[in-house]
Amino acid sequence: MLRPEPTLTVPTVEAEPAWEVALLFPAQGAWSEEDYLYLDTNHLVEFSNGTIEVLPMPSDKHQSIVFFLSALLGAFAQKIGGKVLFAPLRLRLWPDKIREPDLLFLADAADPRRQNAYWTGADLVIEVVSPDDPQRDLVTKRSEYAQAGIPEYWIVDPQVATVTVLRLDAAIYVEHGVFGRSEIATSAHYAGLAAPVSDVLDAP
Repeated sequence: MLRPEPTLTVPTVEAEPAWEVALLFPAQGAWSEEDYLYLDTNHLVEFSNGTIEVLPMPSDKHQSIVFFLSALLGAFAQKIGGKVLFAPLRLRLWPDKIREPDLLFLADAADPRRQNAYWTGADLVIEVVSPDDPQRDLVTKRSEYAQAGIPEYWIVDPQVATVTVLRLDAAIYVEHGVFGRSEIATSAHYAGLAAPVSDVLDAP
């Protein structure tokens, strides 16, 4: 009588994170602006007061909205001699504070704030709210962009289906308008810059 061969169980070995690699970088709170600018990565990484924040990879829906707005804003920029770019691109708000907005716009492509490594200002920025931390775009960046003196900030929020256009009044943002589906979001500063909200939210 033949006996079945015993089954060999190969022990599984769980992969260990390469902790040694992390030791090559500064600890959180100890990053310098130079350290951050030297960082070479294809992830969205922002810098604030010695710490870095690795943002989640955007979804297909998020990128579709950004692509649609980039085309719309790009066509407007071309008409007036401006410039629009999209993340990843660093925007230095002030020393030790660097963000990467979804879209950045300058009304003049030759504006000296447009530098190669990063921009030092913008006339308009747009953020598409990420579901992982809505307060980052709705509260934190609203405060920071106002403090940096950016005249106009658009917040696209797919969760509530709105586009909020903010304009800088003294040192704070006030609402130019909160636009919903079937409405057209208009710029607070640039006549002719407008976006049908339904088209934005349903960007293919």
